[in-house]
Amino acid sequence: MDDAVEGPLLPLMPNDRKTYCAYIMGSLSGTLYIGVTGNLHKRVFEHKFHRIEGFTSKHEVERLLYWESFDEVHRAIAREKQLKGWRRSKKIALIESVNPHWLDLAREWYPWMTSSSERRDPQTAAVSTKQKL
Repeated sequence: MDDAVEGPLLPLMPNDRKTYCAYIMGSLSGTLYIGVTGNLHKRVFEHKFHRIEGFTSKHEVERLLYWESFDEVHRAIAREKQLKGWRRSKKIALIESVNPHWLDLAREWYPWMTSSSERRDPQTAAVSTKQKL
């Protein structure tokens, strides 16, 4: 008789639940990037320090401007798709509703690292919302 059990024996406790995030990152020039991840700290690190080649590395998208967390991955993906469908002006209004000066919300997450934007401008420099409208 096979008594093998697959998966956890006990349901996940509230602190063990996986969370997923839809997020918006931006560059000093005003370029926006919207994504979804199951590990916001890791993904922001990859963007900020150009660990993955692509759009965000090419456009120097290094600042976390906005994020939302979800308990279910399908909700995070749906929110990402919704945000991507919005006009730029609506995305800016959302960012500014919680982050009016476009500060990097992850500016203190990696004190041992230096992003390329810090070498150009102070971390608190605001991005002009009029750019690339």
